[in-house]
Amino acid sequence: MKTMIPVAKPYFTEEEERAAALAIRSGWVVQGPRVLEFEKMVADYVGARYALATSNCTTALHLALLALGIGAGDEVLVPSYSFIASANSILHAGATPVFVDIDARTYNMDADLLEEKITPRTRAIMPVHQIGLAADLDAIHAVARKHNLVVIEDAATIIGGDYKGKKIGAHSEAVCFSFHPRKAITTGEGGMVTTNNPEIAQKIEMTRSHGANVSDFARHGADKVVIEEYPVLGYNYRLTDIQGAVGVEQMKKLDWILARRIEIGTRYNQAFADLDFIETPYEPPYAKHTYQSYCLRIAHNSPKTRGEIMAEMQAEGIATRRGVMAAHLEALYVNRMGRVALPVTEEATQSTLLLPIYAQMTEQEQTTVIETLRRVVTPTKQPVGV
Repeated sequence: MKTMIPVAKPYFTEEEERAAALAIRSGWVVQGPRVLEFEKMVADYVGARYALATSNCTTALHLALLALGIGAGDEVLVPSYSFIASANSILHAGATPVFVDIDARTYNMDADLLEEKITPRTRAIMPVHQIGLAADLDAIHAVARKHNLVVIEDAATIIGGDYKGKKIGAHSEAVCFSFHPRKAITTGEGGMVTTNNPEIAQKIEMTRSHGANVSDFARHGADKVVIEEYPVLGYNYRLTDIQGAVGVEQMKKLDWILARRIEIGTRYNQAFADLDFIETPYEPPYAKHTYQSYCLRIAHNSPKTRGEIMAEMQAEGIATRRGVMAAHLEALYVNRMGRVALPVTEEATQSTLLLPIYAQMTEQEQTTVIETLRRVVTPTKQPVGV
């Protein structure tokens, strides 16, 4: 087999290895001092008062929904064009996801379609900042204010991204990030909720750790005996201190990682600008793309289908992925809700393609991807017969 150029690759150096080892040697490996440091770094970076680490972004979304009182009988507006965890978190909270179609250029929730989906049961809007590009938050918040709804941002892909010059992380009641290996920075698995609301922060802090009213770290560090209580139903959604230590080192690299991804994404854009059957990522006036993924749209006039392109790229040693899934087409949601018509989402999920992008990608690796894709999609002229 050929050595594959992967779609994504986490960027680790000796600093992460050393930090993880020190956490292990310390003897404190559950949620503790390094998680606290990681949380403070994230809160300071995004401009939020509070940051609460969780085991992953799905649990972050679940806790945010619960902290905002979303539960049985409630509806939450959410795009289907997202990893299935966005909608699943709503089900986990006992509420019902109501799917909203997306804007064809940004792949984010189309705010113009929100009001037609609102019912007396609607309690929240969950925009997803897809593939590293911010959703139109002003338009979404305008609808939320008009109908007295809360906004919970699924910011899984956009740590370090901005909306109108301000970092994503403090625009809404709760904002949820992911530190999965395909994100810009990673702790292996991991999530974070940021908020400016002290009541939301307190509820999440308790429910992520079995409902305890005091953390293990605070209890063990107290100068007197502290007996914790469990006044609410909680979950084991904690991040380990080993992961927190890795997160601290990753945060130190975040700006450089984002700059590299933008550099690589910009080069891709330039390389494919002349292909009329390839649509490169759109950047709206209110946000800069962070390229958590590099997403192309394969136009209907392409000489090759997306499946053919992916197969031929694979044969050449280059990994690709389909674009973002459409949750409403999965059996779980078809069986629960029947078929929902989301034409823009359905077209996008069938025509988009993700190319390799990661901070340490070499110029030669990217050149190989560019040249291979151009060769694969460009029809070969047939020799004229005698």
